[in-house]
Amino acid sequence: MQGSVHKKKLGGYPAIGVVTSITLALFVLGLFGNLIIYSNQFGRIVRDNLNIKVFLKSTLTETQRNQLERTIGAKNFVAKAENAITFVSKEDAEKDLIEQIGDYKEILGENPLKDAYIVKIATEFQDTTSLKQVKAELENINGVIEATYEKHLFDEVNQNFTNISIALLILAVLLIVVTFLLVNSTLRIALFSQRFLIRSMQLVGAKKWFIQRPFLLRAVGYGLLSGGIASLLLWGFTTYAQKRIADLSLLHNQEYFLALLMLISVVGIVVATMSTFFSIHKYLKMSLDELY
Repeated sequence: MQGSVHKKKLGGYPAIGVVTSITLALFVLGLFGNLIIYSNQFGRIVRDNLNIKVFLKSTLTETQRNQLERTIGAKNFVAKAENAITFVSKEDAEKDLIEQIGDYKEILGENPLKDAYIVKIATEFQDTTSLKQVKAELENINGVIEATYEKHLFDEVNQNFTNISIALLILAVLLIVVTFLLVNSTLRIALFSQRFLIRSMQLVGAKKWFIQRPFLLRAVGYGLLSGGIASLLLWGFTTYAQKRIADLSLLHNQEYFLALLMLISVVGIVVATMSTFFSIHKYLKMSLDELY
């Protein structure tokens, strides 16, 4: 008869089901986090290509022009990147113009274009108010005729990315809430089979913390395991996607991605532990009749 008796072990609820549910929730959360990273990187690429064109006086010597470039480069509104300032001679500008509209010299005669610097603007100075100040400051520099930028392009980029950021933030909050509810529901169902074991421990005089501790430790383990599996799945999926879609590698930021993988594990531990704590606390307060 003893061989047919099965002792119920602490935490013997369906571990595979719990880990699978948490892993899937964290994987979906990770996919969305990766989408936010891609959106952020895409925004950075777009903003890096927003610039101001600074037209120069034709009387400047090469020495004066080089000094002017150093003066502009020292300004705090210039992006901290390679090739933040690019010189475009009037001859190069003329070649581009001819490619676009054909040979205009029969109508206009000599080259009407000016030497210019293309200046990339730091992200924090790309709002409407700052751009007006940047334009005025550039035009006050000796040797500059005019500074121009495509105002509608800056405005559209700022507005679009503001709207996208707000939408992604709202979706992120909703997804985190859904993840917590899903994991909480999974663990509550799993702990339901342990309610009489919890009550038995109470009846023999065990303190609340003594009862909760093994369940919480098990929850930490499940959360860490689920986070690790979700991270591996996300890494594999991202690597596969980059091989299939080459342009995705341009949006990939390894530093942010590794931070996301760590965050997934932390979220898994926190959500599993919190859900377990609240579920056990609920059963500790129930009367014997309510347990049935």
